[in-house]
Amino acid sequence: MNMKAPRGTNDVLPGEVKKWQYIESVIKNICDRFHYEEIRTPLFEHTEVFQRGVGDSTDIVQKEMYTFQDRGGRSITLRPEGTAAVVRAFVENKLYGSPIQPVKLFYFMQMFRYERPQQGRMRQLNQFGVEVLGSADPAVDAEAIALAMTVYQELGLKSLKLVINSLGDKESRKSYRQALVEHFSPHKDKLCTDCQTRLTQNPLRILDCKKDRDHPAMQTAPSILDYLNEASAQYFEQVKEYLTLMDIPFTVDKNLVRGLDYYNHTSFEIMSDAEGFGAITTLTGGGRYNGLTEELGGPDTPGIGFGMGIERLLLALEAENIEIPVDNNLECYFVSVGEEADKQAVRLVHDLRKHGIQVDKDYQGRKMKAQFKSADRLHAKFVIILGEEELAKQVATIKSMETGDQHETPLSRLVEQMKELLQGGNA
Repeated sequence: MNMKAPRGTNDVLPGEVKKWQYIESVIKNICDRFHYEEIRTPLFEHTEVFQRGVGDSTDIVQKEMYTFQDRGGRSITLRPEGTAAVVRAFVENKLYGSPIQPVKLFYFMQMFRYERPQQGRMRQLNQFGVEVLGSADPAVDAEAIALAMTVYQELGLKSLKLVINSLGDKESRKSYRQALVEHFSPHKDKLCTDCQTRLTQNPLRILDCKKDRDHPAMQTAPSILDYLNEASAQYFEQVKEYLTLMDIPFTVDKNLVRGLDYYNHTSFEIMSDAEGFGAITTLTGGGRYNGLTEELGGPDTPGIGFGMGIERLLLALEAENIEIPVDNNLECYFVSVGEEADKQAVRLVHDLRKHGIQVDKDYQGRKMKAQFKSADRLHAKFVIILGEEELAKQVATIKSMETGDQHETPLSRLVEQMKELLQGGNA
């Protein structure tokens, strides 16, 4: 039997989990300040949600989805990305009818994509993301970008590069699509097989190809910015103006198209410029997706969002030598000696926990010296000692592991005494 984790997955062990929890707490605090609310959707959806939402011509749908039939014969897909799932929930639960608009949401989700595992790219990955539904204001685009940048900056990252582009509205995209077909058609035989298919299905995706990125035709490809109609061009100028007002530096990249069919108008990526970060530099990708709610059966509702990989965020922090502040200290450790003391320790430990005090005890029948070693390994601030003598006097001995000072306190006042000590007193 193969008892290892499947390829492309990994275990996040207790010490590492605390780093994840810290990052999640920082992100949740930022989302609260930006007034975004959390949403949680199922781990799997009907396959059609992603076929219609993400697009049949995308790599995700064609190559990367984990799809299976359930016992009822329904086609089910493990969630490969968050936007389509959130929009499906938005439509199904009629959030478009909420009196508070736009609806501003954030999520932490596990995604599943079948692709070749490498550093920063797993088959089971974790994402933080936001979706704003119900506003076509370019200020919302800038706000979503600002939220993502705030997360990175408050975690300490400095080697960041924000790249933006406009994909225009339907009219602009139609004109640009034709220009790309005319440009790449003479080179079709020299493009990769995927791009040969994209030429008829979704020509914009050619610009996102990793295999053909060095093809000469890529360097001379027409720019979407030259095909924006007046409304689209004005929209993009407003997004750039808002970013400038917020002192968020950016670079315009005419070839930035992102890999999903639902994007229009603003498209953006945030990358790491840190030395040694790796070949995959993108930390966050997102953009506007007006029209997606209609594809999933809802009313015409504009939207914008992004997805941020937590694994890549951790790699970026490591590349910039940023230590995540993790508190591995234990407030107190209960040392008991003797059978009766062990029994009373169970009651007292439970009482301390009920009153909000972090405490642990020995469960291996070790002698006092070994229990003290355990308290030391757990970085306990205080040790509570209960033996036969203490039981006879109905007291416990409290020892500060930092100063070595200790004193006795009645068992009836143990909770009160520990609260005082943890608030700044000494034993």
